Amino acid sequence: MSTASSWALVAQRDVSVRLRDKTFLGSTLFTLVIIVGLIGFQIWLSSNETTYDVAVTTQSAQMGEVLVEQGSGNDDTVTIETTEVDDAAAAKAAVTEETVDAWLSPTDEGWQLIGKSEVDPELRAMAEDTIRQHVLAANAADAGTDLGALQAGSSVTTDVLDGDAEQQMIGQAVGFAMAILFYMAAIVFGMYLAMSVTEEKQSRIVEIIATSIPLRQLLVGKLAAAVALAVGQLVLFGVVALVGVTFTDWGDLLPSFTSGVAWFVVFFLAGFTMIAAMYAVAGALASRQEDIQSTSLPVTVLTMVMFFGALFAEGTVAEVLAWVPPFSAILQPMRLVTGESAWWEALLSLGLLALATGAVVLLAERIYRRALMQTSGKLTIAQAWKAEI
Repeated sequence: MSTASSWALVAQRDVSVRLRDKTFLGSTLFTLVIIVGLIGFQIWLSSNETTYDVAVTTQSAQMGEVLVEQGSGNDDTVTIETTEVDDAAAAKAAVTEETVDAWLSPTDEGWQLIGKSEVDPELRAMAEDTIRQHVLAANAADAGTDLGALQAGSSVTTDVLDGDAEQQMIGQAVGFAMAILFYMAAIVFGMYLAMSVTEEKQSRIVEIIATSIPLRQLLVGKLAAAVALAVGQLVLFGVVALVGVTFTDWGDLLPSFTSGVAWFVVFFLAGFTMIAAMYAVAGALASRQEDIQSTSLPVTVLTMVMFFGALFAEGTVAEVLAWVPPFSAILQPMRLVTGESAWWEALLSLGLLALATGAVVLLAERIYRRALMQTSGKLTIAQAWKAEI
């Protein structure tokens, strides 16, 4: 194999080693279990049926029937049943013994739900809404009008000027998931890369490798392996998540986010390559594994700032950061899935990110080559920049 293509051999070796690493495989499997578990829990919540048993006496039996007929009809996953008891003492006993969930009792001002230690918030909300609507309708009829006339003009809805409100809400959730995936991949694979570089330097095996291939090729191969592993894991997680989401209430909205997710993969490639190059430098600056934590701290902090900046930046700040590398690697795809950015904005932002990534890789390559052969101790960037090859 020619030295010009020796990076491919390095990448193949690193990928092969990582795919045999039990820790890597275990963490990947664990993350998949979490994703499947979260989706499964969401599916269970959406399909789970809850039944509430409410004790009623002669005075509250009629309103209990209203709860059964109208309350259960408001939500397909909630059912209200009533148990008629002889008197208040029997109702209290039923609540105390937990044979019913609550007791519906009339008061001077309306109605009261009585529980043993608390009344389930879902039951309370449904009962309040159902009873209020029923009483309003009855009062309207007594006044010679109807409920629709009384409520005319009182409804309050929400909307947004830019895009669709529901799409933005779901898009924000998708964007949050993308930000987490980028952060996890950058930290995990970045540290893997840094430790791999330091291990080869500490064991001095890099001195043997340097006699066969240029150190530039070694760096390119390691970056290619890290990117391939990170993207492969990202695609695996994404496919599992997308397949799972099709079984939830969000399934119908997935097609509208397909392009945004595709943009995220492209931005991920550029942004992750930049971060990976920085971690490679952090590994080259260290002389032993114990040094990695301090040499990689600036890159880790930058990655954290990118993540939390993407989550909490708003308004003009978010608009500006969406154009600033490396923040654009997370923010621009997030804005795409929420409909806040157009495709041409993403294309221009991607171009800026690609240029910045190229510049960082070139700078990283110089520092990497000069620091990798220095084994006298931990180096600073300034020392590595001036070091002789």
